[in-house]
Amino acid sequence: MDVEGGGDGAPPRRWSSWGWQKGTLLLAYQSFGVVYGDLCISPVYVYKNTFSGKLRLHEEDEEILGVLSLVFWSLTLIPLFKYIILVLGADDNGEGGTFALYSLLCRNSKMGLLNNMHANHGSLSAYNKEEPCKESRNSMLIKNFFEKHYSLRVMLLLFVLMGTSMVIGDGVLTPTMSVLAAVSGLRIKFPELHENYTVLLACVVLIGLFALQHYGTRRVGFLFAPILLSWLTCIGGIGIYNIIKWNPSVIRALSPYYIYNFFRKAGKDGWSSLGGIVLCLTGAEAMFADLGHFSKLSLRLGFTIVVYPCLVLAYMGEAAYLSKHREDLQSSFYKALPDRVFWPVLFIATLATAVGSQAIISATFSIISQCRALGCFPRIKVVHTSSHVHGQIYIPEVNWVLMCLCLAVTIGFRDTEMIGNAYGLAVILVMSATTCLMFLVITTVWNRSVVWAAFFTVGFGSMELLYLSACLAKVPHGGWLPLLLSLVTLLVMSTWHYGTAKKQQYEVQNKVCLDHFLGLSSGIGLVRVPGVGFVYSSTTNGVPPMFAHFVTNFPAFHRVLIFVSLQTLTVPKVSREERFLVGRIGPPANRLFRCIVRYGYKEGRWDHFNFENQLLMKVVEFLRHQGGSGRSTSGENEMSVIPASSSSAGSLQHAAATPSSCEIDAGSGSGGAFCRRKVRFDDGEEEEEDPGPPEWGKAEVKELMQEKEAGVSYMIGHTCVFAHESSSAVKKFAINVVYGFLRRNSRRPAVVLGIPHTSLIEVGMAYRV
Repeated sequence: MDVEGGGDGAPPRRWSSWGWQKGTLLLAYQSFGVVYGDLCISPVYVYKNTFSGKLRLHEEDEEILGVLSLVFWSLTLIPLFKYIILVLGADDNGEGGTFALYSLLCRNSKMGLLNNMHANHGSLSAYNKEEPCKESRNSMLIKNFFEKHYSLRVMLLLFVLMGTSMVIGDGVLTPTMSVLAAVSGLRIKFPELHENYTVLLACVVLIGLFALQHYGTRRVGFLFAPILLSWLTCIGGIGIYNIIKWNPSVIRALSPYYIYNFFRKAGKDGWSSLGGIVLCLTGAEAMFADLGHFSKLSLRLGFTIVVYPCLVLAYMGEAAYLSKHREDLQSSFYKALPDRVFWPVLFIATLATAVGSQAIISATFSIISQCRALGCFPRIKVVHTSSHVHGQIYIPEVNWVLMCLCLAVTIGFRDTEMIGNAYGLAVILVMSATTCLMFLVITTVWNRSVVWAAFFTVGFGSMELLYLSACLAKVPHGGWLPLLLSLVTLLVMSTWHYGTAKKQQYEVQNKVCLDHFLGLSSGIGLVRVPGVGFVYSSTTNGVPPMFAHFVTNFPAFHRVLIFVSLQTLTVPKVSREERFLVGRIGPPANRLFRCIVRYGYKEGRWDHFNFENQLLMKVVEFLRHQGGSGRSTSGENEMSVIPASSSSAGSLQHAAATPSSCEIDAGSGSGGAFCRRKVRFDDGEEEEEDPGPPEWGKAEVKELMQEKEAGVSYMIGHTCVFAHESSSAVKKFAINVVYGFLRRNSRRPAVVLGIPHTSLIEVGMAYRV
């Protein structure tokens, strides 16, 4: 796998009108297998859960039509109006989800705590194309209010992590709820079948589903889109059949008057039933979260033309059947099926639940990978199952933990009613988090009026708050489960982020300035040994304390030294042309270099062998275009953007053999001319510089290649973080106990980086934060 992990920097392809339409339709078709599975399986259990409580005492047409009206307007207002029409427009350069909204806030203001202060986002051309619009007074007031109050920024981050934790909780509840509801249809034909057998069958299906995950989405999901389309065709067609056969007048329920009539008749019992009705919205958040894999137009076409009409017809048909068969309220979906199609629909429903479960499992993998990249989750193994699509990943530890939790919930709850109570609460909390973040995006990113933002927030928020109040009332009856899962996940994520931030803060505060380091080195009789040394650290200027500690105890290091800093920015992707920043540290005679490698939070990392060659090739290109006059950069904080080029082992050998004649691919759009851009990290400014005619640094390039042949070593810190003795008890518990436990049980940094064990030098350090 290539190091770039995503954006290849290729120029946009100019499609003809037919080619563009064909591509959009193809994306719309593919979206059925990834995005809509959870939303489309909801008709199996919505009416059952809605009428499972006290509402079962209300079996008149007014209550049944009132529930249908609530389902119709909930689907219309939230998935259609809120997500498809409005929220999809808040994408972060094509990426969606909770982190995309937070990323927009981080880049456009100082609200975020995940901002990387050393890596200037403004230096990325892909995120600096639009003309800056004039900031409104309200936007400035909101930004200044958050910037002045650090506690508000902490609360905002915790709020985002809470929403993310709820999505991860969905990864447990969606497979459990969907599979158990599907297999329970067997008891319609076999009433004497004991509940234990349906639970056992659901467990077998869940084990098979999670056992297939290591093959990757591409292999196990190539039939997903046809399955979902078959499922939608079935429920849509059966809905039309039931409407015509049983009660065509259910179309009256499309009037919102029936909602008023429903609450007037059912009263408090009607409010309590909202915890079941909210299940018709499960999966709506996935349309925004999975935006990065498709396009806004393709999702809008797929939902409005196929998904929305079929779901409305399915719910209307089921209500038409219930109006004539009120005794079947607890199993209305399968009872409403004609006998001739019962078994085919049951089979397709079981497959469709696997599709819906696959979507949320893949989304959980993607979210945890983003959290890990931004320092909000412990280091775990991420396997890229496709060499072409970096979004297709598999995380073994998360997969088996999810499977165990799903099995425990299935065996423990055994019934979809209590699971539905938990499921509904998780769904509505995620939607509420998106609504609140959208208020900040509308005012501070889009610079729209606070009135419009308040209209959006109050309009959708009030509806979601009504659902939330009904779901919270069911916390003692299963609703506690997503709160517990979210609390544990939030504790892990917030503690890991806090400990990692404290460690990086310590390294920045205790870095050694270059002059002091060189003076210290000359005083202790420093020895330069043959070879190239890569020093990995999080600091982007100065000498990391880990390396200074090593030199004072063992005064020797390699003749060529490259300080490598891997930065994950709050942007989805970084193009290959702007991934590497290379600069020289001190005079040319020191042979000290710094390389900052920038990634987006949606990207994978690298194959280590190719990554090492790319680093060396970037240094070679830097030396060639800097010139052989021995001049260095004007300051230590000044770096040069080195565009993408071939960096295979063959290229390095060719550079070593003919350093003066090797052609350099400057990347797309440069016309073969190298344009070096300098980026300052102290004040964030950048300036263009034309280096003039290239003067090849023949001697330096040749020496670099010779030192590479002598050997390559990797140095990394093995740090233990402890709280100060004067720290509070809460901080000691968070750092010494929780963070210490997570650090000891997560993957070692050297393993994550793929560093060869035989070439690794680990420097032990103890930090008191």
